[in-house]
Amino acid sequence: MPKPRKLDRSRRSSRASSFQKLAAGLAETGRAFYGRGWVLGTSGNFSAAVSREPLRLAIPPSGADKGALGARQFLEIDHNGKVLRGTGSPSAEALLHLTLARVRGAGAVLHTHSVWSTLLSEAFAVQGGLGITGYEMLKGLDGVSTHEHREWLPILENSQDMRELAGPVAAALALHPHAHGFLLRGHGLYTWGRDLAEARRHVEILEFLLEVFGRIHAAGQEVARTTPAHTP
Repeated sequence: MPKPRKLDRSRRSSRASSFQKLAAGLAETGRAFYGRGWVLGTSGNFSAAVSREPLRLAIPPSGADKGALGARQFLEIDHNGKVLRGTGSPSAEALLHLTLARVRGAGAVLHTHSVWSTLLSEAFAVQGGLGITGYEMLKGLDGVSTHEHREWLPILENSQDMRELAGPVAAALALHPHAHGFLLRGHGLYTWGRDLAEARRHVEILEFLLEVFGRIHAAGQEVARTTPAHTP
């Protein structure tokens, strides 16, 4: 009988250690992304899987300033979003993080709220997404080996009801199984990775590509406005 108790204590200790490391990594991610202007104010959200079976996530409490996050602020939630560790409540967006952890098998999910992701999610909402191709930086995405790859980022209508939104998110991911992220209209970028390091890389790659795409799109519109319709 004593052996199972020892095993249980060992498992709890291991999970606690894993949670603390992930919380520290997520807190540092928040400070870094704040410095890049990707999660100003209380925008954005980050999570990482503490365990898969059962599913447990480390995630910050609702309303946290991502530029001032500390590891002790993080919560541990179960597959239903119930808080198992920490003080406070997760934001409603935790349901999307849980959806991505289940549907994509994500080890970490990162949500940014940059200027470019917000602008482009509005500009291309009618098209249902935007495609980016021809850039060397695409090779920073998992499984991509050529700049000729075309990355399609679905754009979904935002909603304050995260349970309602989880369905369209899951459907979009099923329709675009190779997508590395998606945009919520007027809200920002969601991406993920097998672990926190990969998810961070995906944010850096996609935010770079969105800014390049946005600047070129804006420049093209400016040229169209200033070029005469008929040249002599």
